[in-house]
Amino acid sequence: MNVLDSELAATSLIEAGYQPVSAKRYADVILFNTCSVRQHAEDKVYSALGRLKHWKEQKPNAIIAVMGCMAQKDKDTIFRRAPHVDIVLGPGQLRQLPEIVKSVEKKREKRLEISLERTSGKQSDVRKSFQQFNPLRNLRVGNNPYQAMVRIMFGCDKFCTYCIVPSVRGPEQSRPPREIEAEIRQLAEQGCLAVTLIGQTVNSYRYSDGKKTWRLQDLFAMIQEINGIRRIYFVTNYPTGMTDELLQSVRDIPKVTPFLHVPVQSGSNSVLQRMKRHYTAEEYRDLLDRIYATIPGAAITSDFIVGFCGETDEEFQQTVDLVKYGRFKNSFIFKYSVRPGTKAAELFQDDVPDSVKRERNNELLGVQNAISMELNQEFVGKTVNVLVEGISKIAAKSCTSSNLLQIDSPSSQPLVQLTGHTPCDRIVVFDALSEQINQLAGQILPVTITHAAPFTLFGKFSKEKTLDSMPVPS
Repeated sequence: MNVLDSELAATSLIEAGYQPVSAKRYADVILFNTCSVRQHAEDKVYSALGRLKHWKEQKPNAIIAVMGCMAQKDKDTIFRRAPHVDIVLGPGQLRQLPEIVKSVEKKREKRLEISLERTSGKQSDVRKSFQQFNPLRNLRVGNNPYQAMVRIMFGCDKFCTYCIVPSVRGPEQSRPPREIEAEIRQLAEQGCLAVTLIGQTVNSYRYSDGKKTWRLQDLFAMIQEINGIRRIYFVTNYPTGMTDELLQSVRDIPKVTPFLHVPVQSGSNSVLQRMKRHYTAEEYRDLLDRIYATIPGAAITSDFIVGFCGETDEEFQQTVDLVKYGRFKNSFIFKYSVRPGTKAAELFQDDVPDSVKRERNNELLGVQNAISMELNQEFVGKTVNVLVEGISKIAAKSCTSSNLLQIDSPSSQPLVQLTGHTPCDRIVVFDALSEQINQLAGQILPVTITHAAPFTLFGKFSKEKTLDSMPVPS
């Protein structure tokens, strides 16, 4: 969600006449798009702001803006902690960014623009204060011209006790289907091949136009008919919203990928109850069984919080057992971080020592990494469809001869490392002739996997093989 917001902010400023620069010494405006999910993210922002104090003294007319969830949460506290900041802008005010920057340049006055608190007035007024901003955009501003994120809903109404998102992102609001369709058609015209539908709980999408109530599976069917789009991903899902009808649509609509991110957070019922997650570990296991039974080749990922308030050794072991049962493609595992303003901060004591949190975090990571390695090993010797995105990160960091890989080839030209993703969202790295980079980027190609690591598949591409001449498994 924040990556998309950053792309939209950059696009809006470019359209207003600004240009991106390569280093802060050339900048007239520096923007921080922030996250409040964990304390560490906020600490990094305040540290970075502190390092800009001297820069601002040297360039007093330059502008520093703090946007996003931390801006909505901390409000004018940011001005007190970093007096050289000029703009504090909540995620619900993103559409105002160019206008506010221009105003600060002209009037040299600080601006605080945030949405209403969830409990500060009528629900309709609160909802309106979280303005949606989803303009048609130029893919060249993003990191990948072949893939794009498309926001289909904004906000969250789940109110998990540990989570600040409902406060900083506001009430759930679903976008009109035709607006989503127009955006995706425009992206397809620019060469986009894969779209990721995003929302805080994307499978809660619900929009009524008076004649029909649209759900997520209805969007799948609509996007399936858009020429140029080859893959549809969607994140993040809430477990109770994974209905049989939705799972069947993932199975039956060809462009929808068999990748599902369904955070569970804990394998302990007592912890889930304290988290206010509205399901049990047994119900989540049943969901896993239904996914694997319904969707061939399904790849599931999850989120886990270790060291939540009151978590015992037994409760943590129940989480370990769930990871082993679920056999997730990978999991995002975090130590619990108290968020002021949440129910957990109000109701529970953060009583698990940090050393125990670290130990549990490392143990769970070890269990998950072993499972990820086992699952990836199953791809060795198989040929997979890879949406090629370009040069791998390692090769891009240093284009020296040491990064060019030599393999059997009739050509004496060096090979460069390219990267892409499978339909089940696995990263694939493979070798190609350096002269083929522009030709292969943006293509969906067959790559035969030669070896595997926990987070990456490594393969070999043969230009003699094409998707039209051979069957290719996922």
